Amino acid sequence: MQYIEIIKSIMNERGFSQQKLADILGVNQTTVSQWLLGRKKPGYDSIMLIYEKFGIEPNVLFGIEK
Repeated sequence: MQYIEIIKSIMNERGFSQQKLADILGVNQTTVSQWLLGRKKPGYDSIMLIYEKFGIEPNVLFGIEK
């Protein structure tokens, strides 16, 4: 699950808690927790914010090769 590792990496590199990442992306902490557990995938708006804020392209986030 590529997106899980990338989200964890963003959090670890920047020292973000789940709540801090949730605040930046405009979602709640439970949503971030669900992503990290693989129970949910980020929606379109969150994917675009991850790209805008952290430079992670959507295809990379989901392990899609060009």
